[in-house]
Amino acid sequence: MRFVELSGAVMSALLDGGLPEASRRAGVALTGYFVSDEARWLWRFRLGQIAADPGNARWMARQAVVGDEGRVVGHAGFHGPPDEAGMVEIGYSVAPGFRRQGYARATLVELLRRAAAEPEVTTVRATISPDNAASLATIAGFGFVEVGEQWDEEDGLELVFEVPVGRGPRA
Repeated sequence: MRFVELSGAVMSALLDGGLPEASRRAGVALTGYFVSDEARWLWRFRLGQIAADPGNARWMARQAVVGDEGRVVGHAGFHGPPDEAGMVEIGYSVAPGFRRQGYARATLVELLRRAAAEPEVTTVRATISPDNAASLATIAGFGFVEVGEQWDEEDGLELVFEVPVGRGPRA
């Protein structure tokens, strides 16, 4: 698993429905999942964040790429840079055709590795709907501890989990 940045130009092309142009700019063949309603709201949101502070772009959306042929199985990143306490929140999604094949776990491993490589990051947070059994199972075994719950305007009730950087298994 490797991550390739989704630039603002790629996200803009995806919002315009230009999958061939977005793929050309990204340097890999993106799938229709990247222009689905499930993904498009994210590109709009991330572009707004980048417009507000271009320096935050390096923390955000990346395409999750596997294999020598560069198969794009989803996207991942952080919701933004670390807060004043050093916490980053992860976000990832595996395209429907690639689910239940270990890619979410591989994505999580890579996100945790990337967080550990950043000196200013001390804690990684994951927020998950209590009904999302697949995501709850994905974080199991990585040392995440439930620290509370929150209400998200888009997703409703979410359980909040955190793990100190550098803790838990890496594979």
